Amino acid sequence: MSRIFGFAVGALWIIFTLMALRAASAGAAAGQPDTQLWYSVIAFFLGTAALVAIVGTLRHRPSGPRK
Repeated sequence: MSRIFGFAVGALWIIFTLMALRAASAGAAAGQPDTQLWYSVIAFFLGTAALVAIVGTLRHRPSGPRK
C-alpha cells in the first residue's frame, strides 16, 4: 500500500514539472528569455525529484517484521 503513495508523489512531481515547462515556453513566446531559463531550471529540479521518488519507490525494500 505504501508503494501507491510513492508513485502518487512521483506523478504529482511530474505534473509540477510539466506546469513549469509550460510556463517556460510561455515565457519564451512572450520574449522573456530570463523567465524561460529559470522555469527550465525549476523544471529540471522537479523532474529530478519525480525520478528519485519513482525509482526510490521501486527500489525500496521494507525492513522489520512482517505483519
